[in-house]
Amino acid sequence: MRKIVIIGDSGHAKVIADVVNSNDDMMVYARLDDKYQEVFVEGELLKGPVNHLFELIGSDSKIRIVIGIGSNIVRKKIVSNLKLPSEMYVSAIHCDAIVSPSAEIGNGTVVMPGAVVNADAKIGNHVIVNSGSVVEHDCVVGDYSHISPNAVLTGGVSTGEGTHIGASASIIPLKKVGTWSIVGAGAVVVSDIEDNVTVVGMPARVVKREGL
Repeated sequence: MRKIVIIGDSGHAKVIADVVNSNDDMMVYARLDDKYQEVFVEGELLKGPVNHLFELIGSDSKIRIVIGIGSNIVRKKIVSNLKLPSEMYVSAIHCDAIVSPSAEIGNGTVVMPGAVVNADAKIGNHVIVNSGSVVEHDCVVGDYSHISPNAVLTGGVSTGEGTHIGASASIIPLKKVGTWSIVGAGAVVVSDIEDNVTVVGMPARVVKREGL
């Protein structure tokens, strides 16, 4: 039984806890967040500041980690700051998700209930594949991305690092979404999207440039 430490203790972390606990071979052991100043037990769950993670790792070889933070950029910063080997991060797939045997799921990635990841899709590290979303065959999803509830990536779509695909958005086949770009809720992407922009509408159009 793998003991899972979730970094973060807010709404998204609660959902990840349900995903973890839907599996027979893992359990949530602790939720760590820097809003806590000291270590304590709540029910059967250990809570405390993030730096307590290193003590847990040192005392128990079964400890594995999931970052339970919804913000893509914050997830990346936490992983960078922790400086842990990638194998310390576990992918958590809800028992009611459908994942093709030929799909690849990266370390630290969470696949929520009702999500579908189809044949030969490649999901990067620390990605959120949220409830009811569909990642079709041959898609490539970059690290630290978020595919929101009921969003659809049709066949052969690729998204760069840190992209956020909003709820119920859809992307037609073979299109690319650039790094750290945002596709607004309900948008329909019919052409490639450049890096660091926000697009909305049907068809999706650029409404903001980050200038990164």
